[in-house]
Amino acid sequence: MRLKDKVVIITGAGRGIGYTTAHLFNEEGAKLVLNDINKERVQETTREIQEKGGEAVFVHGDVAEWKTWEQIRDQTMKSYGKIDVLFNNAGMSSFKSLETTEEEWDWVMAVNLKSVFLGCKAVVPVMKEQGYGNIINNASEIGVVGARNTLAYGAAKGGVIQMTKGLALDLSTTGIRVNVICPGITATPLLLDSIKNHPRPEERRSFLEGTIPIHRMADPMEQAKAVLFLASDDSSFMTGASLVVDGGWTAQ
Repeated sequence: MRLKDKVVIITGAGRGIGYTTAHLFNEEGAKLVLNDINKERVQETTREIQEKGGEAVFVHGDVAEWKTWEQIRDQTMKSYGKIDVLFNNAGMSSFKSLETTEEEWDWVMAVNLKSVFLGCKAVVPVMKEQGYGNIINNASEIGVVGARNTLAYGAAKGGVIQMTKGLALDLSTTGIRVNVICPGITATPLLLDSIKNHPRPEERRSFLEGTIPIHRMADPMEQAKAVLFLASDDSSFMTGASLVVDGGWTAQ
């Protein structure tokens, strides 16, 4: 129960790392405010947690828009009266280089980078008034090192890492910690579906796993447990840190 009675906002909670983190945090005693752009998925996550006896509400909406963050903040305060932790998890992938259109570039930046900025902007005033808070942003191993055909995605995720460092310093005397997790290749439903739909699924999976030094993809729970570490008091002396969970990918 490392998060007993802590109020946690999780974006992108409808599937993947966000979904798994929501369930783990419920087991650890958190009170949850869940968001996803897909209303049916976030409703289902919320219902599953409630059926387990957990406390959870949801706010459907696009976190690249300020109005959604106003709704998330207001619903959190109405339901629980405080904000202990924000996990800025929502994101999307893009596997293109300079053929990326201007519209695609803006979309990737909005979902992966602007949403993190807006989330921090929404919760920090509440956390400052409380005198404490904990923000965890979700970047990527590709925000740490370069990779082919991930031009906009890599730029956005690198921006998340630098935003985390800067904000951690800006808030260093306020009692608010800001850290970032950098996941490697993770067996989320989205990735598994993309492998399944590949013309040569086994070859695709073998290729991906072959790029990872420990020769397997992460389970979403392995990423969720890293987020739990950053959300809990176990990481109380960490701020501005990048926690890379990639099976050794960036060590190559």
